[in-house]
Amino acid sequence: MKICYKFSHLNGEEYLIVHHKKIYKEIKNIITSLDANSFRTKVSKEKTMKGKKLFNPKAINKEYKKLFNEKEWFESRYSYYITLDRELMEKSINIPFKQQKKFLLENNEMNPIFSYKQTDFIKDKIAVEVQFGKYSFVAYDIFVKHMLFYSGGIINLGIEILPTKSMKLEMSTGIAYYEGEVYNILRHGRNNPAIPLLILGVEP
Repeated sequence: MKICYKFSHLNGEEYLIVHHKKIYKEIKNIITSLDANSFRTKVSKEKTMKGKKLFNPKAINKEYKKLFNEKEWFESRYSYYITLDRELMEKSINIPFKQQKKFLLENNEMNPIFSYKQTDFIKDKIAVEVQFGKYSFVAYDIFVKHMLFYSGGIINLGIEILPTKSMKLEMSTGIAYYEGEVYNILRHGRNNPAIPLLILGVEP
């Protein structure tokens, strides 16, 4: 796999170059070490591509999980309690999870709701999501998961790895792709989402 395009939001790539040069090199080496053509194993049943061999997104994700894990990148979970009181919410996110429920109950939140978010890989406060899935999954990563981990002080940067439009044409319909998702970020304005991001467009 090769990295064809990069989009740095709020100096995401610059942060890596200045503060985590070795980590950035490691991420790029992991991405390029995968031979995508060996995962062209999915036989299409769609009318427009019936019988054609396509890239298998589940198999690619599984192989990237193995490659990242070998370099000690592991899944991480961020747990928290939900309150719809803005003032309590802003205070509770700065409190350790084990103390959040007690804090909310003591401040008249009668029904704090337990929740959590999970991200693919985290190392040195950098989150990486490998996303060869549907459009909605990418929007959720960028505007919800990365944002929550960032506001909770778990990460300083989010990285999203996406197929390019060219690779997407060799996959099942409905898969998100680099150009489309960068366009969506641009449409939201220069400072939204309010987290440093690096979006990488990859293809064989």
